[in-house]
Amino acid sequence: MKTVPDAYLGVWRRRLLATTAGLRDETSEVYWLQTASLHADLRLPRPQALPPAASLETCSHAQQLALSEQAGFAGVTEVNDDICQWHRLIDFQPPGGPADIGLMHFETPERLLEDGLDGSYHEIWQRLPESAGVNWGVWLSAAEQPSRQACLLVAGDYFLFAADRPLPLSAGDKHLREQLAAVDPALRPKLLAFELSFGRHRNGATPWQISHSTLPGRVGDALLSSYWNFADPNSLPAADLAALGRYPAAGGWQRVELDVPTVSQEVPA
Repeated sequence: MKTVPDAYLGVWRRRLLATTAGLRDETSEVYWLQTASLHADLRLPRPQALPPAASLETCSHAQQLALSEQAGFAGVTEVNDDICQWHRLIDFQPPGGPADIGLMHFETPERLLEDGLDGSYHEIWQRLPESAGVNWGVWLSAAEQPSRQACLLVAGDYFLFAADRPLPLSAGDKHLREQLAAVDPALRPKLLAFELSFGRHRNGATPWQISHSTLPGRVGDALLSSYWNFADPNSLPAADLAALGRYPAAGGWQRVELDVPTVSQEVPA
C-alpha cells in the first residue's frame, strides 16, 4: 500500500477552522492521527452543551442529541503533491457528501495549513511534539460481522482507537440527529455507539488511558493494559486485540489487510 510522506506522520491538533459561510471555530477539540497509510480523526464540540452522562445507556434524549453533534472517522490517506485525500472507511456521521480533499501547505514542519479546493474553508493544524517516533496502524474487522470495522493507531506517545457502531446507519444525507429521531428509542444507543477513543500510553509503562472519547463515561478508562514493547503491534496479545473497545465485535476483532483496489475506489466523505 502506498505510504504518505513522513512529514504528515504524528498527531495533529486543529487550532482553527474558518469558513466562507462565516463559521469560526477555535474551541472544538479536534485530533487527527496519521500513520504511513491509515488515519483516524476525532472531533468533539466544546464547550459541551450538557453535562455528560455516565454511559450511552443512561443518556437522556437531550444528551443523545448533544452526542449526535460529534464527528470523526477513520480510513486510508492518499497524498499527491500538495493534495491530501482522506478516504473514510468508517464514519461517526452518516456516509454521503463530497470527497474529503484538502490543499495542504506546511508553514513549518510542525504547522500545517489546509484549504478546501473550492476555497470554502481554512484550517490550521499543529503537530503534538510527543507524537513523533513510533508510528503504526492496524485495521480490524468483526469476526462474525465483517462489515463492522475498526482500527488501532499509534503515533509516538499517543493512540487512537476507532470502531464502527454495531447497528449500521442508513446511507444518505440525513444527519445523525435525524436518524436518531426516526428509530425506536431502544435502538438509539446502538446508533451512537461509534467509538473514537484517544489518549496516551506513556511509553507502554502504564495502561493506555483514554483522555477523549465520543462515548460518555469512557474518559479515564484503559484501552489496553501495559505493554513494554508497544512499538511492535505484533506484540499485542490476540485476545486483548479481539476485545478492544466499549462495544467489542461479535466474535472479536481480527486483523485484516486493506487491498489497494478497495482503497483506490472513491469513498464518500
